[in-house]
Amino acid sequence: FSREWANAIFRFREPRSSLAYALETEKGGTRAVLMAVQAHIIKYLLFVRNTEYTHLDRLCRIGRREQGQALAAALADILWAAGGGGRAAVCLVAAAAHIAPSGDYRADSFTERIQLFEFSEKAAAQEFILDHINCFRGEGSHGVILFLYSLLFSRTLER
Repeated sequence: FSREWANAIFRFREPRSSLAYALETEKGGTRAVLMAVQAHIIKYLLFVRNTEYTHLDRLCRIGRREQGQALAAALADILWAAGGGGRAAVCLVAAAAHIAPSGDYRADSFTERIQLFEFSEKAAAQEFILDHINCFRGEGSHGVILFLYSLLFSRTLER
């Protein structure tokens, strides 16, 4: 992966600001992924989440916790749809390597540590993502790459 992809995470703007709902993006290849997730975040904040605020106030009055909940809901929604509505896969990075380098594979100290978790209920996948939200939004976490791996495994390689 390029440095841009390796450094890409799901980073929100400042909580409780006029753009608290917005993901920060850089120019380049990761922007398309982030914007697709952004659409699901806005959908969740406007139409799914219960709150006393109305209209645009629903987007601007969110704190860090609500940002994490919105991101978890958006990622789970996308992964569940990719899995055809019957499954979702979530990839995280483990401490130990699961794959040994071979002739066709060059180790990158990231891919060989991917651990796969599979879910047959969307709510369980969403709760798992929320419990591990820093794996997608923490500095150095490779959050966007983890999401792409999760998307591939949810969709399955055959599909």
